[in-house]
Amino acid sequence: MKKKDSGGKVVCTNKKAYHDYTIEQEFEAGMVLNGPEIKSLRAGKANLKDGYAQVRNNELFLYNVHISPYPYASMVPPDPLRVRKLLLHRREINKLIGKLKEQGYTLVPLKIYLSPQGRAKLALGLAKGKKLYDKRASLKKKETDRELQRIMRRG
Repeated sequence: MKKKDSGGKVVCTNKKAYHDYTIEQEFEAGMVLNGPEIKSLRAGKANLKDGYAQVRNNELFLYNVHISPYPYASMVPPDPLRVRKLLLHRREINKLIGKLKEQGYTLVPLKIYLSPQGRAKLALGLAKGKKLYDKRASLKKKETDRELQRIMRRG
């Protein structure tokens, strides 16, 4: 599947996901939100750190993503950690179901952003967990890349 360009304002990213997992494929999903939640996202009040997505009854749901209550909402604020439904095409969900049945795969939220039309979108990553030595290797590679960039800038 083609990686789609977000194009809009990025609300929050999950940097820990790139450290703990190897992201094999990315998907773009819409989110079912209440009115105060979208206002809170526009204000940049979200946290993806411990979040994950699961398939239940052939539908995709997002767990443990914290969207802070909007302080100026007139209605009773929803639970910040409530389970939210994700919107994907049926063939994408079927593809994910097939991949998730394989050993070691999980769905990790990578970032929440607002599309140019003002809709809240979630970038999901089909991920496989890294071992400790993989994490060390990726950190070492990142450091050597930084050193190369410094040397290139100096001339």
